[in-house]
Amino acid sequence: MTETNQEWSAEEIENIKEEILTALETVIDPELGIDIVNLGLIYEVEFAQSGDTVIKMTLTTMGCPLADVLTEQIHEALKEIPEVKNPEVKLVWYPAWTTDKMSRYARIALGIR
Repeated sequence: MTETNQEWSAEEIENIKEEILTALETVIDPELGIDIVNLGLIYEVEFAQSGDTVIKMTLTTMGCPLADVLTEQIHEALKEIPEVKNPEVKLVWYPAWTTDKMSRYARIALGIR
């Protein structure tokens, strides 16, 4: 890839998305002590050719007071990835989050079967 012509291949975009998810694993829900990826709060990662990045996520409850804290932590985590430009976090409420969205790791850590 050249600096003047940012054309990412589909494989490169998938690799960058994986890098983004790895970075998001460093964002820990302060109430539950588990990262937002394993909690199943990340619904989608969009990465455009321009580097613009949109993270679609939900919260465990609609009235969750941690939205701003988590959004700030996401922005901090994404600063580590040079390809990411103009990160945006969009909160979505559908489908509603349930414990079924949690990874096996998160379920074990929280004692949920």
